[in-house]
Amino acid sequence: MPVPRLYTHAEMDIPVHVIHGRRPGPRLFVSAAVHGDEINGVEIIRRLLRLKALKSVRGTLIAVPVVNVFGFVNHSRYLPDRRDLNRSFPGSESGSLASRIAKAFVDEIVGVATHGIDLHTGSNHRTNLPQVRACMDHDETARIATAFGAPVVLNSNVRDGSLRQAGLDREMPMLLYEAGEALRFNDFAIRAGVRGIVSVMREIGMLPKSRKRRKTERHSLVALSSYWVRAPISGVLHGSLRLGTLVKKGRRLASIGDPLEDELVPIKAPSGGIVIGRLMLPLAHQGDALFHIARLEDDPDLDAAIEALQGQLQPDDFDPST
Repeated sequence: MPVPRLYTHAEMDIPVHVIHGRRPGPRLFVSAAVHGDEINGVEIIRRLLRLKALKSVRGTLIAVPVVNVFGFVNHSRYLPDRRDLNRSFPGSESGSLASRIAKAFVDEIVGVATHGIDLHTGSNHRTNLPQVRACMDHDETARIATAFGAPVVLNSNVRDGSLRQAGLDREMPMLLYEAGEALRFNDFAIRAGVRGIVSVMREIGMLPKSRKRRKTERHSLVALSSYWVRAPISGVLHGSLRLGTLVKKGRRLASIGDPLEDELVPIKAPSGGIVIGRLMLPLAHQGDALFHIARLEDDPDLDAAIEALQGQLQPDDFDPST
């Protein structure tokens, strides 16, 4: 799909892979690197396209592994005009570079699809537990969000100008998958993403139901809200909790302090939940977002759910052709 040329007049385009099934069915688009430095989704789509199961696909799979080709080449989240593509939808033919690319993507990709999955990672030295963000009050969206099978489904409102909002405006069921961090591959997040997309394709009838009996049942926990815990002072972080950790109100998440002093200030959870995102950089200014916590009701199966997903994603365990 052509996009505006570089100022050197070199041609640029967005790679699009289309797989048509022999039988009619849904039309699913899967996109990645809307933020050019969020590369886990690029590898998810590469592995997805290699699956033998796609030989029996119904309908159409539209795979767009690198939407923001300019940012991808430059290891940057943004486009050359310094705009965030995921705040530029649905775009305009006469607008900024970001707006023009957004318009072309909506017309050529979103406009022909019945379902969508957009792949992202954390940003700014932050990493995310594999999670799906979706509008759970939309029945079809809730159905495919549950089918994806991520550890956490966050009931999340759309942001103005986002690709997910462009889909919602067209009454199209759409998910946003968040996992891992920018400019780094995370194999666990990648395999969870491939598995989730295949599960959605089975749920909506694009692929036959799996004949293989699962060793463990996947269980997604729905969070109705989330919050960020911010640094109370500037300093160096010590002892940060891992992603997926269950926390109760008042639990210490980490400590922060002067790099030359022994005294550390504890950082505690204002309320209970599960850690779904965290800062990887051990250096923080006062007010920096450190931990992203999804609020959950007490669920005794949470530890088992995360352990089950990790167990399912061990090498040689996932065979989507069955």
